[in-house]
Amino acid sequence: MTPPMKRIGLLGGMSWESSIDYERIINEAVRDRLGGMHSADLVIRSFDFAVVERLQSLDDWATAGDLLIEAALALEFAGAQVLVLCTNTMHRVADELVAATTVPLIHIADATAAAIERSPATTVGLLGTRFTMEQPFYRERMEQLHGLDIRIPCEADRAVVHSVIYDELVRGVIRPESRDAVLDVIGRLVEAGCDGIIAGCTEIELLVGPADVDVEYFATTRIHALAAVDAAFDE
Repeated sequence: MTPPMKRIGLLGGMSWESSIDYERIINEAVRDRLGGMHSADLVIRSFDFAVVERLQSLDDWATAGDLLIEAALALEFAGAQVLVLCTNTMHRVADELVAATTVPLIHIADATAAAIERSPATTVGLLGTRFTMEQPFYRERMEQLHGLDIRIPCEADRAVVHSVIYDELVRGVIRPESRDAVLDVIGRLVEAGCDGIIAGCTEIELLVGPADVDVEYFATTRIHALAAVDAAFDE
């Protein structure tokens, strides 16, 4: 008998370059579990990222949160039993989403923290957008709820990573020079004592993978997607 599988609601498109990896990873994991022609039961809301990015740049998180809440409620109405926000940065409004819906939200920072706790890493560097690296919603959650030691790059390196994400990766541009620049940032974090690196923007994984670094590498897209599959089969 096929085990029950909950319907997963994906809030994606921020950007779609990484959101499509969520769909692929989730569907592959379901097929691995159930075999045959099985795939995930998904409902998807994919945003025009230009709209969301403009709100980010204006620091208008309230309006951005309202957009996501409206979409999350629509997914809930469509039968979603698990919600997945397919982006690290927009977890800036995760608490508002949780408060407005009745469907469990799989928080990307919690899923990543669990992966870190299962690893030998003790001091972990966080890469992501400037919002994710500098604002407290992500780093403090990992530190306060999970007791992790999270480090961020220096100001100049944060600017490099943020620029690569927004000027290139979300536009589908992959440049070897940018890979080298991000690897240099990672190298400086490792030299400063980090024995793990969080790819805290889903697009970073399009540029740098586990084979590119010599320490523990936490690919948040895969971690988050697999946590969603676990939740879909959790009774």
